[in-house]
Amino acid sequence: MELKLSNKTALVTASSGGIGLEIARSLAREGAAVIINGRTSEKVTKACVDICSEQPDAKIIQLVADNGTVEDTEKTITEFPDIDILVNNLGIYEAVDFFSITDRKWQHIFEVNIMSGVRLSRHYLEKILVQKDGRIVFISSESAIDPAPEMAHYSATKTMQLAICRSLAELIKGTNVTVNAILPGSTKTVGVEEFIREVFPGVDDETAEKRFMSENRPTSLIQRLIRPEEVADFVAFICSPKASAINGACLRVDGGLIRSVF
Repeated sequence: MELKLSNKTALVTASSGGIGLEIARSLAREGAAVIINGRTSEKVTKACVDICSEQPDAKIIQLVADNGTVEDTEKTITEFPDIDILVNNLGIYEAVDFFSITDRKWQHIFEVNIMSGVRLSRHYLEKILVQKDGRIVFISSESAIDPAPEMAHYSATKTMQLAICRSLAELIKGTNVTVNAILPGSTKTVGVEEFIREVFPGVDDETAEKRFMSENRPTSLIQRLIRPEEVADFVAFICSPKASAINGACLRVDGGLIRSVF
C-alpha cells in the first residue's frame, strides 16, 4: 500500500533504538524524511547507518537531544521548527515495588514520559494547524488500560497520555490534522528481553519468553512478544493520509492482551 509520505518530514523521539528505530525505519521506507533522535551521537549515527544500509536512498536527518529535558526540547524546536509528523515515542520504565517509588522517581518519569510530549506537541501542533495537515502520535502502552502493579508510576503516565491525546484531538476538530495514541503490548526490544532474563535467570531466551507470556501476560492471545516492526508499520499507516478518519483514538497493538472490548 502506498502511504503517500514522500513529501513529509517526521520527528520520532527516542528513535536510536527499540520501537522508535523501527518506526523511523518504516516511515523512511514510505519515503518520509525522518529525524532520528537519541541522546548520544554514537547511537544516532549507528541508527542512521542501520537504516541506510538497507535503504540507501532513505532521507535521514540526525538529532542528538534528550527531549526529556527542557533545554534539549528547546534545542530540538530550534533546529527543526517545522515538521509534518511528530511521534512522541520517548519513554522510560522500570519495575519497582510501589512502596519503593520515591517522589523523585515519580517526578522524573513524569518529566520524561509526559512533559516531553507536551512540550513538543505544544510547539508543533500550532505549526501543523497552520499547514492544515499533519499527524501527532503518542506511543503509550497497554499498561495505560491494564496497569502493571510493578510499574505504578509508568502506568500512570501512560494513562495520562491517552487523556492528553484526546484533549489535543478535540482542539483540532474539523481539520485534516489527527492526534492518536498507540498502545503496544509487551514488545521484543532489547530492554524487554533484558527484563525477562532478570525475571527468569539462567533460562534460554526462547523458553524465557514463553514462560513470561504464559505466567506474566496470560491474557495475550498471540502468546509471544510483539515484534517492533509490527508496531512500527501500524504507526506508519496512522501517520499517512490513508488514516485520515482515525482521530482522537486509542489504538491497540497488544496481541489481544487487553480483554476489554472498549
